Amino acid sequence: MSKGSSRLPGFYKMKIAERLRRLAEVMSGEVGETDLTHLGASATLPLANADAMIENAIGVLGLPVGLGLNFLVNGEEVLVPMAVEEPSVIAAVSLAAKIAREGGGFTASADPSVMIGQVQVGGFSSAQGAATAKAALLREKESLLATANALHPAMRERGGGARDIEVREIRVKDAAGEHGASEETHLVLHLLIDTQDAMGANLINTMCEGVAPLVERLTGARVRLRILSNLADRRLSRASVRIPFEALGDFGFSGAEVAHGIADASRFADADPYRACTHNKGVMNGVDAVALATGNDWRAIEAGAHAWAARNGRYEPLTRWWIEAGALHGRCELPLQVGTVGGAVKANPLVPTLLRLMGNPGSRKLAGIMAAVGLAQNMAALRALGTVGIQKGHMALHARNLAVSAGAKGSAVEEVARALIAAGEIKLHRAQEILARLAGEKRVEAT
Repeated sequence: MSKGSSRLPGFYKMKIAERLRRLAEVMSGEVGETDLTHLGASATLPLANADAMIENAIGVLGLPVGLGLNFLVNGEEVLVPMAVEEPSVIAAVSLAAKIAREGGGFTASADPSVMIGQVQVGGFSSAQGAATAKAALLREKESLLATANALHPAMRERGGGARDIEVREIRVKDAAGEHGASEETHLVLHLLIDTQDAMGANLINTMCEGVAPLVERLTGARVRLRILSNLADRRLSRASVRIPFEALGDFGFSGAEVAHGIADASRFADADPYRACTHNKGVMNGVDAVALATGNDWRAIEAGAHAWAARNGRYEPLTRWWIEAGALHGRCELPLQVGTVGGAVKANPLVPTLLRLMGNPGSRKLAGIMAAVGLAQNMAALRALGTVGIQKGHMALHARNLAVSAGAKGSAVEEVARALIAAGEIKLHRAQEILARLAGEKRVEAT
């Protein structure tokens, strides 16, 4: 983001039209008025596009898109588009990012965009046969890379493409051994492919299929599966933050108390997979919302993140928090296979606009921002859990959703939400009763 600041005080209080006007001021020259208009009331994926994207299309499902505010990442102001239905996510992450600014914001980085394509070869009747085939593949590494890159010469010209290979041996139950101990040796050829600013699934799959005949000739064995791996452990993204105690005080707790509560919750997640799963769900609340808004495959990202969390033989948290020298420190690391070109980025006309709001980051910069968002989202949840509990803020926002579900419009939404909170009964039937009462009162005033 090259214009203005991601600090937009009072943004949540504005009506959508006012927010769009404020964005036009902040992003002057970066995002046009037409783009912002398309983000307003008419914002949706055109039905013709939807029909081209999937089979059997019958419509388009709407999802709220908002902005995570206050983000300072590597010293740069960032507006973060997020598509999510959960009420508390954007409010919580924006507050966490505001707190993080007190310590200089987030530091983030991402590895080069190297993905793994897998070519399964099997099965070998003996360890010696597998070893001989493995040696043959490694010996012909350059031929395999040349064959793969010939399928996508433009990617190679841009500095990407197949860079290296690995060959792994795995043990797989044979068909007769489903109910016994019989196994056979398989080889898995890994093509290490730099996809540049693309997520690269189609590119990787094409390369895997393209090298399969050569792999069969070199090994004398049958190639089976040929597909990318969503465990993108060569494509890790990281974010870290340091927050001084004085920035954390709230809810009647001192900053030190809040910091120690967050660190305690982090240790709990490290010790217990049941807690770690929910801990990581909080991280992915932010990551997935950005993935959706930027046209990326959130399902692949989720699969890779949870596989990474279990890489040491037990399920672990994706973030860690600790106390050091009078400050709370946090760190997040996870694989993020994201792209900023091709695929759904082109298919959905709103995605390019949302990327421009972020300053048109490349894939590595986007991945770093997403790691920072995941860390902030996690901090917000742990801050609430370690103090007043998660429900206070969450239910206040949920009250607005119920007001809308009950039929409230305009200013009546806030009136019904306030009344629900005051009543301490945040339920749909109660919202309907309150709305009916308010409508009756207004009818009386009108007469």
